[in-house]
Amino acid sequence: MSRKAARVRDYMTAHLVAFKPDMDVLDAIHELVLQGIAGAPVVDEHGDLIGMLSEFDCMKVALNAGYYSDRGGPVADFMSTEVQTVDAEMSIIDLAQKFLESGFRRFPVMKDHRLVGQISRRDVLRALQHISRD
Repeated sequence: MSRKAARVRDYMTAHLVAFKPDMDVLDAIHELVLQGIAGAPVVDEHGDLIGMLSEFDCMKVALNAGYYSDRGGPVADFMSTEVQTVDAEMSIIDLAQKFLESGFRRFPVMKDHRLVGQISRRDVLRALQHISRD
């Protein structure tokens, strides 16, 4: 596969850990740690993307617990709602540029306005390693 032919869909993770907005954030943190992932999409009852919960967002939970003895709450209270996404047909090279410009560690992947996966910086590195061998 050439660099230009490598697409997000070829390297994304399609089997997602996803959270519901009413899930307790402490349960979500447990799942992030258990799965060894740094963030996950938040979807509504229709499966529509409504936010992302990242390790960064979860730091708010730690601060609330430390300062206010407030433990947890719903994911919706901590998730980021301004989510940048990428299209499944985007080239890996364009995605690498987007990662450099944004500073994000992962993007939700959309196809026909539906969440179909997630792609991380590590996935891009894996793709670049793969296509450099061809």
